[in-house]
Amino acid sequence: MTTAPPEWLSGSMRSPLDDKLGIEVVDFDPDRLVATMPVAGNEQPFGLLHGGATCALVETIGSVAAAVGAGPGKQVVGIELNASYLRAATSGTVTAVCTPVRRGRTLSTFLIEVTDDAGRTTATARLTCMTLSDRQ
Repeated sequence: MTTAPPEWLSGSMRSPLDDKLGIEVVDFDPDRLVATMPVAGNEQPFGLLHGGATCALVETIGSVAAAVGAGPGKQVVGIELNASYLRAATSGTVTAVCTPVRRGRTLSTFLIEVTDDAGRTTATARLTCMTLSDRQ
């Protein structure tokens, strides 16, 4: 891990779905968050990485990026996700790199590139998140 999570974020952004899919955020740099996910266990019936698993990976890393940008005590929710699948992943690990396009007070947009172990792009996505008022 290059950049550790902010102290206030520790553990609060991990979901049961992340655990099931094996999603791990490995770098919390606000300008380049990185997460990984194994292909094994996340395939569709033809042995390819499931598009829904890819979307879950993208939603996780983008939501974490939005939360880091929003700061402590804020809640973020995804409001729009667009994903394009470019190449099948059939084994190994995929890596998602999330970079901000715009960080606003209420809306933030991120671009996410997903690559396979050979560095080939398997999917690209855009996620927009809304920052809500302080958590209750």
